[in-house]
Amino acid sequence: MKKLRIIKAGTTFSSTLAAFGDFEDWILAGLGKAALPIEVFDVTKGVSLPRTADCLGIIVTGSHAMVTEELPWSLGIERWIPDLVGSETPFLGICYGHQLLGRAMGGQVGYHPLGRELGTVEIRLEPDADGDPLFAGIPERFLGHSAHSQSVLLLPPGAKLLASGVHEPHMSFRIGKAAWGVQFHPEYTAAVMNADVSEDANNAGCRNEGCNGSVETPFAAMVLSNFAGIVSRRLADSAG
Repeated sequence: MKKLRIIKAGTTFSSTLAAFGDFEDWILAGLGKAALPIEVFDVTKGVSLPRTADCLGIIVTGSHAMVTEELPWSLGIERWIPDLVGSETPFLGICYGHQLLGRAMGGQVGYHPLGRELGTVEIRLEPDADGDPLFAGIPERFLGHSAHSQSVLLLPPGAKLLASGVHEPHMSFRIGKAAWGVQFHPEYTAAVMNADVSEDANNAGCRNEGCNGSVETPFAAMVLSNFAGIVSRRLADSAG
């Protein structure tokens, strides 16, 4: 049976996990009430990746690992991504998943030259986001939660830049018809963002005033509900 597959690429901090759950829990909440069959694959524990033909869509979560560590499970996802893009299977990479998409399709990933970005930041849509279904209903400028040390330093050939920020020029891009990466975290609540900040010993790269005063980011969160809509329409089309 075809399902929306969430590829779990890591686990949050233990204290955050105990209080708020994990990456996939926040993603599931953000997808909303779309009647989609969903399955989580924790590839960090050796679970095999699903067949592309069995996927209605794919979401790759964030991670505390680094793409450039080239861990075996990470390289497995990276090798799989071009097939997903070629098949036009809806794909959403969040933070780590965004970076994997970038590198898998020929971009460059590494440590951001200005250091870590941590906190609630302003994001600006670029002209190519006009009409893009992932950003439907989202204003030109909105707030999003960000927590990353590495970035897509060079976009893949043919990628369309959809969003940028002051610190991070490649906040979102699309490659092909249905593969998106977002460097920010549409699944984070303000409480989760604050928990990330409190775990960061030096508050290095904090980009919002006070950091612990994070606010909710409803427009960033719409990325997940919009993606659920994209996958739902694919399901409806296949049923018809």
